[in-house]
Amino acid sequence: MSISLDLLYATKDLVERLRGLHFAEPVSHVYNPLEYAWATHEMYVSRFGNTTKRVLFLGMNPGPWGMVQTGVPFGEVSIVRDWMGISAKIGKPVKEHPKRLVEGFDCKKSEVSGRRLWGLFSEQYPQVEDFFRHHYVVNYCPLVWMEASSRNRTPDKIPGAEMAPVSAACDAYLAEHLRRMEPDVVIGIGGFAEACLKRVTEKAEIEVKIGRILHPSPANPSANRDWAGTVRRQLGELGVSLEA
Repeated sequence: MSISLDLLYATKDLVERLRGLHFAEPVSHVYNPLEYAWATHEMYVSRFGNTTKRVLFLGMNPGPWGMVQTGVPFGEVSIVRDWMGISAKIGKPVKEHPKRLVEGFDCKKSEVSGRRLWGLFSEQYPQVEDFFRHHYVVNYCPLVWMEASSRNRTPDKIPGAEMAPVSAACDAYLAEHLRRMEPDVVIGIGGFAEACLKRVTEKAEIEVKIGRILHPSPANPSANRDWAGTVRRQLGELGVSLEA
């Protein structure tokens, strides 16, 4: 069986394990793009996840104008469509928040985190295959939690008892990526992702170099001051060169 097929089976298992979980107030809506945007996520994994990788980047969970719309981690619409060559009709979550509509590739809002991350990679690798030959990006968790006001709640803000089954499922999903892709270096995009990598590699007894880069979210003040330059320096310190 191919690596991408193994990862797609792991993804379907993740979806099943997360389906039907209950989250108390203030959470009012929960999205899982791996359900309603499966077509594009399957394209992403099939096209770019079918080989071992030198470097695996791990994000936290989907952003409202990125993966929520496209099904691709950090999936800024224009970059997913024009650089990755991925586009398809996107469905709807079962319960949609009126202030966080899923418009798919018709979404006009920009996912700043995705624009920064994929912008850096696409600038260095104009041909998308050159980036994915040795690198891959995956999110730890596919769920998006929102309050009634539409305010986002990140995984670290979900109570421990509610997060436990989510973490168990997502840990297994991440471990499968590590086993199948056999990276030399795994890099957390932000502190939460780095902590997940440390926990999962220790539990699964996987020996790999672990690092972290600055999260590109505009909510992070440090990311608004030459994020790309900072990340290039951090990658250099990890021995990761953005060269083909």
